[in-house]
Amino acid sequence: MARSAHIDSFARDHLPPPEQQPEFIFELPELQFPDTLNCATELLDRQVGAGLGERPCVSAPGGPSWTYAELLSESNRIAHVLVAHMGLVPGNRVLLRSANKPMLVACWFAVMKAGGIAVATMPLLRAKELVQTIEKGAVTHALCDHALRADLEAAVRQAPRLAQAVYFGDPSGAGLEALMATQPAHFDNVETAADDTCLLAFTSGTTGQPKATMHFHRDVMASCVCFPPHVLRATGADVFIGSPPLAFTFGLGGLTLFPMSVGASSVLIEKASPPELLDAIERFGATVLITAPTSYRAMAKAARERKISAVHGGSLRKCVSAGEALPAATRALWFEATGIELIDGIGATEMLHIFISADEANARPGATGRAIPGYRACVMDAAGQPVPAGTVGRLAVKGPTGCRYLDDARQTSYVSGGWNYTGDAYLMDADGFFVYQSRTDDMIVSAGYNIGAPEVEEALLGHPAVAECAVIGVADEERGQIVKAFVVLRTPHVGSDTMKRELQDFVKAAIAPYKYPRAIDFRAALPRTETGKLQRFRLRD
Repeated sequence: MARSAHIDSFARDHLPPPEQQPEFIFELPELQFPDTLNCATELLDRQVGAGLGERPCVSAPGGPSWTYAELLSESNRIAHVLVAHMGLVPGNRVLLRSANKPMLVACWFAVMKAGGIAVATMPLLRAKELVQTIEKGAVTHALCDHALRADLEAAVRQAPRLAQAVYFGDPSGAGLEALMATQPAHFDNVETAADDTCLLAFTSGTTGQPKATMHFHRDVMASCVCFPPHVLRATGADVFIGSPPLAFTFGLGGLTLFPMSVGASSVLIEKASPPELLDAIERFGATVLITAPTSYRAMAKAARERKISAVHGGSLRKCVSAGEALPAATRALWFEATGIELIDGIGATEMLHIFISADEANARPGATGRAIPGYRACVMDAAGQPVPAGTVGRLAVKGPTGCRYLDDARQTSYVSGGWNYTGDAYLMDADGFFVYQSRTDDMIVSAGYNIGAPEVEEALLGHPAVAECAVIGVADEERGQIVKAFVVLRTPHVGSDTMKRELQDFVKAAIAPYKYPRAIDFRAALPRTETGKLQRFRLRD
């Protein structure tokens, strides 16, 4: 590989040792990257150089709305601020803090251009959590939305290594916009090595113990040449929209990297609740929607009434679901409402993005799909040996991306024998389709029976009174574990002993009776991460 462009060698010094990293494979012709590679050059500068400068690139309700050429100029000016005003040298870590906004995209590309390492954070994180991020990543610089200033300043008081922070949306002369106005619109991108780290992505915390994953410039580009062209098949005419934060790799890929890789545009919404998302789809003529299963379920009724899909005369033509398992009932509900077959996928922060999926023509209810081109996947037993089709085991995957935890002993738990073990229990059917069972630590063993929580959840979601549900196993002296369900009811239904019995009988009629929830707890809401993932550990606690 090319010599690293990083003057600050922190990231390279804290990579897992080679023997603890997975095997990386680059079998597709489009994965043969040059030794010198900067993802900003590929995704932004090259698009403008190819004549796409006047195309819409990124917009937001209330503005701004930038073309590719305008985003290039904005990010170049910010790159100059980073280097000339803030003293950034290649390899420094830059905390990025904002809701989904065009300025966040410009800041991200500026960091890439300057050879820095982006450390994006969820807007809802507070000072204590920011301190952990700053300390873990040895973060020295920050670009932050003025609206989120208080928590960052509180964190800096506890983590003084972050010595340089500039705020956008700050009307003073020290604000980012004022500093940008003094800088040129051209910037010579740092010629980074393909294997220079450009991104520290923190896991979203479904286990309560976030880890920092390290991704290279080549990883960013690999994510753009696997899932998007082979499964999503978007075009430059598409308008992407969705709910995942850009600080989450699902959102970074789906709302920035993927659309820009084909010259398309994206719409960024600060708070993408179902009503706001539906409004923006109609207002901007969005054609590709990216969100989690929970959102699809919540939007289905209104989506039918508002006829947002191209099938019904609207604009929407493709929908991607990821972030958590897609229940077959939700897939069917969305198709009935819109005529659009969901593109389901499983990805991981450790892998950067989706590695198993199926396009609309090959989608199967209850199945996630096959390994996408560029990746291999199999189901392993506890000894790391492949199991026969139809057997539940641990999902293992390898490809052009893979797990590299930043200075974390848990690296050896995720990677073994060259494979990445995602922590998911799957089976593979005779046709090579992977069917989700549960997280490996979510399998419920009750009176000798193995019970997958998603199957019970699927059955409960079939009841018209159930809006949301989550199932876990809880200790039981007689059975080892019993199935316990946490249920959010639709209005006007209320939790009662009668409703419990009704739901239990409903599940017994839908799946094997031994799988029914012996305990049911009615809740107003379920605990979720900012990205929409269910936090089962909080239910267990």
